Amino acid sequence: MSGSTVGIVGGGIVGLAVGRELVRRRPGVTVVVLEKEARLAAHQTGHNSGVVHAGIYYRPGSLKAELCTRGRALMRDYCAEHAIAYDECGKLVVAVDEAELPRFEALARTARENGVPGLRRLDGPALREVEAHASGLAALHSPRTAITDYVAVAEALAREIVTAGGAVHLGAAVVGVDGVPGGLDVRTTSGRHRVDELVVCGGLQSDRLGRLVGGPATPRIVPFRGEYMAVAPAKEDLVRGMVYPVPDPAYPFLGVHFTRRVGGGLEVGPNAFLAFSRDGYGRASLSPRDLVDTLGYGGFWRFARRHWRTGVGELRGVLSRTAYMRSAQRYVPAIGPDDVARAGLGLRAQAVEVDGSLVDDFVIHRSNRITAVRNAPSPAATSSLAIAEHVVGQMGQRAREA
Repeated sequence: MSGSTVGIVGGGIVGLAVGRELVRRRPGVTVVVLEKEARLAAHQTGHNSGVVHAGIYYRPGSLKAELCTRGRALMRDYCAEHAIAYDECGKLVVAVDEAELPRFEALARTARENGVPGLRRLDGPALREVEAHASGLAALHSPRTAITDYVAVAEALAREIVTAGGAVHLGAAVVGVDGVPGGLDVRTTSGRHRVDELVVCGGLQSDRLGRLVGGPATPRIVPFRGEYMAVAPAKEDLVRGMVYPVPDPAYPFLGVHFTRRVGGGLEVGPNAFLAFSRDGYGRASLSPRDLVDTLGYGGFWRFARRHWRTGVGELRGVLSRTAYMRSAQRYVPAIGPDDVARAGLGLRAQAVEVDGSLVDDFVIHRSNRITAVRNAPSPAATSSLAIAEHVVGQMGQRAREA
C-alpha cells in the first residue's frame, strides 16, 4: 500500500518497532506515531531491567517462545548496527533446595525445546565457577542472555521513522477513532489524524484503547508494580551477570533476582505487587480511576482468591527491606538488607481474563483496518522487532485477503 498512512498508538518499543518495520517493508508509507506522554518510552520500555531474554521460560510453540527467540537475534544485530550498548553477561537460573528440583528440571526441558543457545546445566560447584558468590544445588546457565538500553533502542527506532518521512507526535492521547470512507479519523488531545490503518500498542492502557477501537471487553489489564533495590558499590561486583530463581509456573512473575545494568551497577528485583495507578511511579501513587477499574473487575478478585498468599508475601517485601532481601539472599547470601537501597519502580500490564486466569502469551487482535496488541508483557522488549515482523505480516495477509 504505497502512499498510505498508518497510525501507531503508543510510543513504547513495540509501537515504534512496528512503525519502523512498516517503513522498511512498505516503501512510500507514511507512519504517524501518537504518544500520550511528553516523551517516548515513558512507561514499561523505560522502567524495566534491560534484559534481553534467551527464551528459557516460555511454553514451546507459543508466540512468546517463537518471537523471543527471533527477537533476541534481531535485537543483538540492531544494537550492533546502531552502536547501542549490548552486553551478553549471561544468566544463572538457580534451584536452591530439593523442593525446587522438579520445577527446575521442567524448566530445563522447556529451555532445550526452545533452543536456548549455549544452555548448560550446572551442579553447585560448577555454578560457582560462573557466579562465585551464588548459592544453590543446580543451575541453568544461559550465556547469551544479555542486557541493553531499551530507551536508546526506542529512540533509534523513532529516528528511523522520522527519517523515512514519518512523524512522532508527543502529548497526543487518543480519545476517539471514527470510521470514514476509505480510512479512519483518529482524534487526539492535540488534533485529528486521517489514516488508512491503525495499530494500537497501548501497553498499560491496551484494554481501554482496545475497547475504544471496538475490540472485545476482555482481557482486562491489572497493573502490577515492581520495586528495585540498588546494590551498594562495595558489593556490586559480587554478581557478574544475572542470578534468577526458578519461577513458579502458577504465577506470571519471575521472582526477585539480581541483574547488572548496562550503564553500570547491580540491581535486585523487581518484586510484584498490585499497583494503584497505571502511570504513577511513586511508592504512594494512586489513581482513583485505575483503582476502581481494578477493584470493580471480577477477574481480579478471582485471581486474588487463588494467589492471596503470594500477595501477602509480596506485601512484606514492599513494607520491609529486610523481608524484600530475605528471598534474594537465598541466591547470593553475601548481599543483605544493609547492602541495598531502594531504587526505581516499574509497572507491568498484566492481562487477566474474567475467570481470573492470567493471559500468558502475546495477544494480537485484527479487525478491518485496526490491529490491536492486547497483551505484550515480558519478553515484549526482547521480542519487539520480531513482534513488529509478525504484526506487519498479519496486516499484509489481511490486505491480500480483502
